[in-house]
Amino acid sequence: MHNKPLLITMGDAAGIGPEIIARAFGESPIEMAGCVVVGDVATLRRAAALVASPLAWPVAEFAELADAASVPPHCIGVLQKCELDTPVPFGQVSALAGKAAADCIVWAARAVLAGEAAGMVTAPIHKEALAAAGGWAANFPGHTELLQAEAAAFLGKPVREVPVRMMLANNELKTVLVSIHLSLRRAIEAVTYDNVLQTLRIAHRAIGASLGRAPRIAVAGLNPHAGEGGLFGDEEQAIIAPAIAAARAEGLEVSGPFAPDTVFMRARHTPARPGEFDVVVAMYHDQGLIPVKYLGVEQGVNVTLGLPLVRTSPDHGTAFDIAGRGVADASSLLAAIRMAKKLAPSRG
Repeated sequence: MHNKPLLITMGDAAGIGPEIIARAFGESPIEMAGCVVVGDVATLRRAAALVASPLAWPVAEFAELADAASVPPHCIGVLQKCELDTPVPFGQVSALAGKAAADCIVWAARAVLAGEAAGMVTAPIHKEALAAAGGWAANFPGHTELLQAEAAAFLGKPVREVPVRMMLANNELKTVLVSIHLSLRRAIEAVTYDNVLQTLRIAHRAIGASLGRAPRIAVAGLNPHAGEGGLFGDEEQAIIAPAIAAARAEGLEVSGPFAPDTVFMRARHTPARPGEFDVVVAMYHDQGLIPVKYLGVEQGVNVTLGLPLVRTSPDHGTAFDIAGRGVADASSLLAAIRMAKKLAPSRG
């Protein structure tokens, strides 16, 4: 049990973020215990109105994080930490919504970095809205880059010295990516000795901290059959295997490179068959995310590794097409909250 609250940023006010937050409180009050929303009170009240009774909870505004304990039972506690003078239309890119979302993320990140909260769960934002917001918010294409910059400022380091990686996880499989949002051609170029070794180190530290032991890390090859001894490419021999050897020399429990078409099955953990590995390091975005998402997007959780704070998020976007209809599913948000509580250090 964490004595400090878990912060949930409301995401883009025009999307489903506020709605799934409101739904989660009503559907899973035990799991939502200790959670505080950082957002706009009017937006959360509008979202709560979309949730059918008796699941709809009233929204209670409070001014300071220290006052979170005073929020009445069966109320959604919201810290007003952004400016939205008027409700933004559902399903439309809005500069106001982009700026409000960014303000909430920054406030929550600083609170967690300062030790005032146990971690943060971020509801989805819209990259176009962030760009439309202009000013400092437009400098960041998404959550990861914004949080990386905040962490670097907190640590007094250049951003390049705070490397981060994306992990997508569910109850059956975890995968960490060497690169994220790059074209496939550029992603292949990003498979370098330094990038692979750095990914192994980040995965080892972050996952080891949650397991309480060294994680068993499998590494996927880049090419079919992991290159088949150089017949289908030599990246495994020239780049990936040397990085694995260096990681093993540092004491990390790393195996591979393995054929990408079978390594995820070997790592999958089910009640009938424990996985051989705790996590798979994948060479590029789709290689790692397709297996996890195939097992069920509603249970997928995005975790940013390498930050000096716990940050998780649902494995879906703002879903502008269904925003405001009261049909959004809170399952992935709840999975992200469970993951954040598991990863967050227990602080008194």
